[in-house]
Amino acid sequence: MNFISLHKEVWGSLQAQRGRLPHALLIIGQRGLGKFELAQAFAKSLLCENPLPGSLSCGKCLACNWFEQGNHPDYRLLQPQALTAEPEMEESKKKASQQITIDQVRGLDEFFNVGTHRAGLRIILVNPADAMNRNTANALLKTLEEPAPNTLFLMISSEPLRLLPTIRSRCQTVPVGMPPATLCAAALAQEGLTQAEQWLALAGGSPGVALELAASGKDGWLELLTRRLAASEFEPLDLAAELDKVVKESKGRLALKSIVEALQKWLIDLTFVSNGLPIRYFLPQQDTISGLAAMIPPEHLVRAYRLLLTRRREAEQPLNSRLFLEGLFMDYRGLLRN
Repeated sequence: MNFISLHKEVWGSLQAQRGRLPHALLIIGQRGLGKFELAQAFAKSLLCENPLPGSLSCGKCLACNWFEQGNHPDYRLLQPQALTAEPEMEESKKKASQQITIDQVRGLDEFFNVGTHRAGLRIILVNPADAMNRNTANALLKTLEEPAPNTLFLMISSEPLRLLPTIRSRCQTVPVGMPPATLCAAALAQEGLTQAEQWLALAGGSPGVALELAASGKDGWLELLTRRLAASEFEPLDLAAELDKVVKESKGRLALKSIVEALQKWLIDLTFVSNGLPIRYFLPQQDTISGLAAMIPPEHLVRAYRLLLTRRREAEQPLNSRLFLEGLFMDYRGLLRN
């Protein structure tokens, strides 16, 4: 997907800084808006030896070839191993790290001690910056406090408030807003996504998340979940067993947190309808949600959503996925019965 065309103003603001770059840019915005892709394209254009009109990279020079192959001598990408690791084998017990480690940051010392290629710019892209724990963030902070010459940090974050205030204060913020829905839907359709408007609504307007949901929805879990949630009576243990099987067979493609997030959006739509507002996420189930909302007191929906916030945190490290899902759906069934 061409995220530059979706964020022309942001791209223009980035290019306007080429003449006098700060030592660190913090690119923030909702998940799935293409912040990482914008940062990569900006880094590639800065390193390109023959940029095109509009400051786009040529894609043909030696620097562009190095960048595409992932071995440009003046570019480093810091991100969790989980974002680059191959899908784990079922028998493997070791999980890829979800955090940027302090060793990755310390590894930049050698990078800084080597001269840049053709006396050019040195770029470090940190994605996402909020994946650093406090020790890692403090190690990076030392570099930001005394930046090396001709060095640019590109920091990506969907949750900037999780970053140390001292890190945020040393970065120039670049906000990435939500593109128009019509523009996003057209871009998704060009990617071959059918029912783009429905997936975009379910993703809260984020085109990247829409693609993720459509890909994970191929396992049928989302259709199964919404069909059961739409019924005023269902067996939570059976639904938990079915979805637990899908999660395990997906080998990492479907996470428990995705199921919790879908249920959160379902409750948000119920709350909207109960307050006389249009639904936001589950457009095809509008009539069903309206009927269910009439059965549930609004204060019960508020309590249920607060409980789901706790469930969302528990979904990261559940002791038993089957028991976790059983508790999740028993809570929802209790909401309907009450």
